[in-house]
Amino acid sequence: MPEILILEREADTYATRLRQEFHGHHIHAATSEDEALAVCGNAEILIALAHEVSQKLIHDMPRLHWIAALTTGTDHLDTLEDLPAGLIVTSGRGIHGPQMAELAFMYMIALSRNLRGILANQAHQAWERRPQRLLLGKSAVLVGVGAISEDVALRCKAFGMETLGVSDSRSEARGFDRIVPRARLHEAAAEADFLIVLVPYSSRTHHMIDDAVLSAMKQSAILINIARGNVVDETALIRLLQHGKIAGAGLDVYAEEPPRPDNPLWSMDNVIMTPRIGGMSDIYAQQALPLLVDNMRAYLEGRIDDIQNIVRRP
Repeated sequence: MPEILILEREADTYATRLRQEFHGHHIHAATSEDEALAVCGNAEILIALAHEVSQKLIHDMPRLHWIAALTTGTDHLDTLEDLPAGLIVTSGRGIHGPQMAELAFMYMIALSRNLRGILANQAHQAWERRPQRLLLGKSAVLVGVGAISEDVALRCKAFGMETLGVSDSRSEARGFDRIVPRARLHEAAAEADFLIVLVPYSSRTHHMIDDAVLSAMKQSAILINIARGNVVDETALIRLLQHGKIAGAGLDVYAEEPPRPDNPLWSMDNVIMTPRIGGMSDIYAQQALPLLVDNMRAYLEGRIDDIQNIVRRP
């Protein structure tokens, strides 16, 4: 029977459930790379967050045949050398919608209502009343239309917002009023009260949100990037924020992570920065395990074509 290695802070939670489902399999639970390296030699299956899989770990797993990434993005794995020729890679696509959508709304509400200023007034016992900017009737433009974007869009509709998607692969999706191709990105950006970036990172999407796209936005608009840092031209974004060409930004990802101490974003009053927490939740294992169990069963029964979210095949 193939051995299974789980590398994750809640590895014991995953291991307990998998042992209940798959009796007799040797399942290792590791919460650090050092723990994983000590037991990885015979493991055929690796369950981990994609960005926590190191070159050394791959090197020390000569029997590795399947990486079950718990993240939607698996681009980090493409940077590793000497991946086994027959390696299967799957992603955790489809489980991150609730937390990503709630983060997007945290940015939208906090920046629209100047939460930073409200908290400063509270700290100084200042009683300052002003009209509050509503989400009702505002336009959310989502660049990239996938499972997460659908969750964001559906919540936008619950707030009475207009939703526009930008995608070359889909012409309709749940929660969207309209979807336009990427060739119309500048036009879509000009409509946005909130431009929400959700495309995967690749050579094609590198700096997809560039100076021209940012400059097309309204002066009152807010950029939200919960995709990958280099999908947005950060230098152009900083310049436009500094000159008041757009109203603000909510950022969970950056060109360099963490950003350098001298990065101007740190000190901008119209920017909310979070430390790449978009995919995280307090029920992550609960969200990931149903997909993981289904895929594990298909793999162990030899039904490779039934495995979901395959991003790399033998």
